[in-house]
Amino acid sequence: MPPPADIVKVAIECPGAFPKLMEIDQVSQWTLANHESFALQHADSSNFYITEKVWLWSGGGAVLGWAGNGAQNAQQLHERIQSSSMDAKLEALKDLASYSRDITFAQEFINLDGISLLTQMVESGTERYQKLQKIMKPCFGDMLSFTLTAFVELMDHGIVSWDTFSVAFIKKIASFVNKSAIDISILQRSLAILESMVLNSHDLYQKVAQEITIGQLIPHLQGTDQEIQTYTIAVINALFLKAPDEKRQEMANILAQKQLRSIILMHVIRAQRAINNEMAHQLYVLQVLTFNLLEDRMMTKMDPQDQVRGWSARDGNHVNPAMDFTQTPPGMLALDNMLYFAKHHQDAYIRIVLENSCREDKHECPFGRSSIELTKMLCEILKVGELPSETCNDFHPMFFTHDRSFEEFFCICIQLLNKTWKEMRATSEDFNKVMQVVKEQIMRALTTKPSSLDQFKSKLQNLSYTEILKIRQSERMNQEDFQSRPILELKEKIQPEILELIKQQRLNRLVEGTCFRKLNSRRRQDKFWYCRLSPNHKVLHYGDLEESPQGEVPHDSLQDKLPVADIKAVVTGKDCPHMKEKGALKQNKEVLELAFSILYDSNCQLNFIAPDKHEYCIWTDGLNALLGKDMLSDLTRNDLDTLLSMEIKLRLLDLENIQIPDAPPPIPKEPSNYDFVYDCN
Repeated sequence: MPPPADIVKVAIECPGAFPKLMEIDQVSQWTLANHESFALQHADSSNFYITEKVWLWSGGGAVLGWAGNGAQNAQQLHERIQSSSMDAKLEALKDLASYSRDITFAQEFINLDGISLLTQMVESGTERYQKLQKIMKPCFGDMLSFTLTAFVELMDHGIVSWDTFSVAFIKKIASFVNKSAIDISILQRSLAILESMVLNSHDLYQKVAQEITIGQLIPHLQGTDQEIQTYTIAVINALFLKAPDEKRQEMANILAQKQLRSIILMHVIRAQRAINNEMAHQLYVLQVLTFNLLEDRMMTKMDPQDQVRGWSARDGNHVNPAMDFTQTPPGMLALDNMLYFAKHHQDAYIRIVLENSCREDKHECPFGRSSIELTKMLCEILKVGELPSETCNDFHPMFFTHDRSFEEFFCICIQLLNKTWKEMRATSEDFNKVMQVVKEQIMRALTTKPSSLDQFKSKLQNLSYTEILKIRQSERMNQEDFQSRPILELKEKIQPEILELIKQQRLNRLVEGTCFRKLNSRRRQDKFWYCRLSPNHKVLHYGDLEESPQGEVPHDSLQDKLPVADIKAVVTGKDCPHMKEKGALKQNKEVLELAFSILYDSNCQLNFIAPDKHEYCIWTDGLNALLGKDMLSDLTRNDLDTLLSMEIKLRLLDLENIQIPDAPPPIPKEPSNYDFVYDCN
């Protein structure tokens, strides 16, 4: 007979003793003397407290431990970190760094004005112990590292405003970053704190900008520790992002003077090691912020009274050439690109002009109009003017190989456009068709992630108009849709089988689970949580992780549970509760496209931001399947089309080279007798 639903089996571990398996009634009241002084914690390294919410879903199989409650532990640690004994103080700070990850403990410690105590220790306490560095330097370094770690963990809960910190504290943190020789863990925490200060407070941005210079950050990029390099670029990105518009170009000039691009190319992109996801994200952000400097010129119209020399009416759309540059985007950026091309690639420019002058008027490629439309297209491809996504890692190494990478990108593409125009024997009526082909050539070349502009150019050489036609023809053949009635009937018959196959695949992926990032005002590399569906498809297991997992995470290591039966709805995009809040992150289009939430109980929700579009489709499809709803994602439509096409082709293999009639053949007449029937009896 199965146990009652309210009974769970858990192992309770008392300090100094082995865990004891117990059956506990979740709805019964415990009779424990001084019960308010005790609490249950996970007995693993997380030390997370079991709150009422967590307990209701904790289920069986967990190992729990008795401990003092959050308030009691917070009070004890608050006292212990002020001990006069260096060893006791170090051990207390180590415990504090661990406990601070739990929000229950964090709230209690913060209520004791714990944040102020930690900042005072950083501001003044370190000076007292610096005198002892020569004889106990390792102890001092560990103590400061644990102090900063605890501070970062406490602040990440979002309970305390960043605007409360003093200039003295900022100067102290900045001093750790500015030192040429500092413990790696201290440097990492200090960079993380500075990034959060800049992103979360305009006042703190100004103060940090006064204390930190690009020249002081550059040496951290020239080391070999990729995590330090990542945090360093994150600080640069934060300063770049929060700088006033009039300061950004000035900052970009400083970055150019300090040869930031060359240093990143040499010590990060071309270093002999793989680039992890967080570094790829920070490089992507830097790439976006750099290209966004073009937005001002992109949105600037040309004064119609200005003169454009060397321009004929057939180059553009208007008799007055200046009118061609009043469209925004691309505005004056198109003219900038044309001048750069003529000045820095003079031979190629002259060749294009001469080629077009020798063609018939109807086959002439209008250089001005082409440059304007191409510049607009490149701005759309690179999303110039848009905020960087919080989840995207799509940086292109080739853009870090040249100080004027956008202009060089344009110069390569305008030559491609002229070449494609010639191959298509296009006329002015074919202009839009040519631009479509050019865009396809550029996008296909970019997907290969060329490491240099020369390599990008080589990729384009292999994507001639003839090659594009072959690719299109091949894709059409692979995706051909037979429209005869028998094929449509066959499709209709096998489609439910295919949909069931897709549904099972989605549910199997949910059972495997996915690691999601915790995204807040500051993107942290070590903040993850994992969610997976139980094998019986009845419960969602989820919980925080200390680091990105290698493979699946076991169910029993995830602290929280949500019964599928309790799910009321799944919402996506701007309908998600966490997307209705204010802030730059919430306004980002790409983040909106990856956001979904599970609504349960009355006002409860579980909020997600998928790592990419594929995982978003997997999870929204799987959750809808669990709720008995249709799977409507783009991925499902593509999978259905692909699998239907494959299945139909497999079933029609025996009919190869046989024409399939539009109508079924007539039913033959009945035979005159049935003597040919064999009687089995």
